[in-house]
Amino acid sequence: MASKPILSMQVSERAKQFLPFAAVKGLPEALAKKEKIPVSKIEISEETAMILNKKINCIQKGASVMITYFCIDTYIHLTGTVLQLDSIFRTFQIEDKIVHLDDIVDIEIFS
Repeated sequence: MASKPILSMQVSERAKQFLPFAAVKGLPEALAKKEKIPVSKIEISEETAMILNKKINCIQKGASVMITYFCIDTYIHLTGTVLQLDSIFRTFQIEDKIVHLDDIVDIEIFS
């Protein structure tokens, strides 16, 4: 005579073992946050370009600034100290980043 197993599993419980599970909890949410929508570079007006040019001419080495610039497919806000100004290559070095002046859309100079 066959003996019945002591711990029998109900049908509803048995089905749960085949359901998909997240191996890393929260991974889909983290990946969704990481995804970004690509943005195209905006063309600034002549008036805005003149204002930016005046601000750029006021910036000295060692100044604290916050700039908004275009990089690949997004706009980045960068705050830091200007370490180097290169008028030949038209770049700023702020902390460890080198930013081309043509990519800048806004500058704020802190006193």
